[in-house]
Amino acid sequence: MLTADLLERTAPLYDRVRSVIPPIEWPSFAEDIDAILTLKKQRNAVILAHNYMTPEIFHCVSDIVGDSLALAREATKVDADVIVLAGVHFMAETAKMLNPNKTVLIPDSGAGCSLASSITAADVRLMREKHPGVPIVTYVNSTAAVKAESDICCTSGNALKVVESLGVDTVIMLPDEYLAQNIAAQTRVKVLTWAGHCEVHERFTANDVRTLRAENPGVIILAHPECPPEVVAEADYAGSTADMSAFVGREKPAKVVLLTECSMADNVCVGHPEVSFVRPCNLCPHMKRITLPKIRHALETMTEEVTIDPALAERARRSVERMLEVR
Repeated sequence: MLTADLLERTAPLYDRVRSVIPPIEWPSFAEDIDAILTLKKQRNAVILAHNYMTPEIFHCVSDIVGDSLALAREATKVDADVIVLAGVHFMAETAKMLNPNKTVLIPDSGAGCSLASSITAADVRLMREKHPGVPIVTYVNSTAAVKAESDICCTSGNALKVVESLGVDTVIMLPDEYLAQNIAAQTRVKVLTWAGHCEVHERFTANDVRTLRAENPGVIILAHPECPPEVVAEADYAGSTADMSAFVGREKPAKVVLLTECSMADNVCVGHPEVSFVRPCNLCPHMKRITLPKIRHALETMTEEVTIDPALAERARRSVERMLEVR
């Protein structure tokens, strides 16, 4: 029940997000936030949240936030019985692989990913048959079954390092075609690709970038490397969500555009009120399936629990652990 005491108790949390959440909306979040904070203590739980979560999740109930690389690394360090993954399903699978003895929950198992859906384990085996001896680098935006068929994983933040760490002249990089093409432009290693795309980033165009520049003189444009290569070529900087956030903090541009999912700009701008954010974002319908009520329900009912066949998890975990060893 929403009471004056509850609103007072959650007021410090609202102070974090008042620049992106209107006062009239806060009461609709406050009760769930308060309940989630209590449930976390009762369950000895932590919430890992991706950068694409909405601000009330990202800034008010999460314990660890970041891109997929940061969440993968931090998942190995948590001292808790329960991990709630506020993100999409492949992220929850990764957390479970790295923490087989912990309970891992995803608030909505329907939170999928167009990239993860674009390829199967059988597809990977066929690629290996077609290109014998060529190592397979698989983006973490993939299922555990696909990771299990791979040699090493990567994220958008470490893909170049992973590719070059292998010391070979050719790699297969799956499943994001645009990420692979953007990495290929930065290395002498030949990169063979798969035709998978992120439904959020593939919609950005080079004409979008030119229009943004024309309408916002002096704007700095940052693109995610899942965007088409022609978009990356037109941008001022390309990097993972963590890289983009770091760029804003380091360079403090007067006006900036983040060509990525909608909530990213909301979350970054909270810490940089001096920066003006232009917001031509594309929304990820899968990320937006994760809400405060669903996180609360997950902790109340201990659902939906993520499980992976132990033999499959062991094979997939090796690919993720090899990635985490690359620095």
